[in-house]
Amino acid sequence: MGKLIYDSSLTADFDDRVLAHIQLVIGTKLRRGESFYFSWRDDPLAGGGRSTIWLHPSIPLAYKYFGSRLPALNREWIEALSLSANSSAGLQIVPEPIAT
Repeated sequence: MGKLIYDSSLTADFDDRVLAHIQLVIGTKLRRGESFYFSWRDDPLAGGGRSTIWLHPSIPLAYKYFGSRLPALNREWIEALSLSANSSAGLQIVPEPIAT
């Protein structure tokens, strides 16, 4: 289970595979100077609900992975996540499509 650390004040847990994919999408948008929302469902053990953060190139982000190996990336999932990130609702974790 990896962690996304936002502005040193919020930590969110994600599976390493999910985290690797969202890191790539977030990094691409921030490198272009684009700001956007990122929303996800909170773990039911942490009270459930949803969280949303505003991502901007000036806000510090850190990614901490549990495993030492980079998970295999699914290009189709990256594209689906990118489409989500470019929508007015912002980045949301969508189900991983089967790689073809």
